[in-house]
Amino acid sequence: MSSDSEKPSAAKPVVKPVAKKPEEKPVELPAFEKGLCDKITEKFTDKVEVAFVKEDRVRINVSSENVHDVAEFIRDEMNFDHVESVSGVDFPQDKEIEVVYHIGSYSDSSLARQIIVLATRAPREEDPIPGKDATRLPTLRDIFYSVEFHEREIFEMFGVFFEGHPDNRRLLLPEDWADLPPLRKDFDTRGR
Repeated sequence: MSSDSEKPSAAKPVVKPVAKKPEEKPVELPAFEKGLCDKITEKFTDKVEVAFVKEDRVRINVSSENVHDVAEFIRDEMNFDHVESVSGVDFPQDKEIEVVYHIGSYSDSSLARQIIVLATRAPREEDPIPGKDATRLPTLRDIFYSVEFHEREIFEMFGVFFEGHPDNRRLLLPEDWADLPPLRKDFDTRGR
């Protein structure tokens, strides 16, 4: 006693709605900071790499051969007149040490909040002899007086010798320090 209407029907495939991805809008760079980058890249084209552009911050990566020229351009043509800080980063896997300069301006009020981060790398020696190996960079001391003690600190803590620096000697460690530079990643705090 079954009728056609009682017959089970073939299962209809369940169709799930496909979620649409939101349209990706191109990232809009802050205009002022983009203008700073454009000035540097117009002058140095393929010698520099823009790593990031953010509000109040621009990072430029440059080879050790060109860092002096780029820094001089930033000072003379862009009115950035001092280095606020210098830091080092050890990349043992890349066999390099990066030195990062944070450059600002006291004299130009339109640049008061702006920082240009200028980064370069030096080869990293496995058994460093600071001042007597290939871990070298040109100093920026003749461009920015404010790097004097910062570069000395990078010299003793990372082993980067700054060619042309007037005073490449230890600042914080004892003069007879004979161990690895203490901020390298392979420095071992023995006996502690």
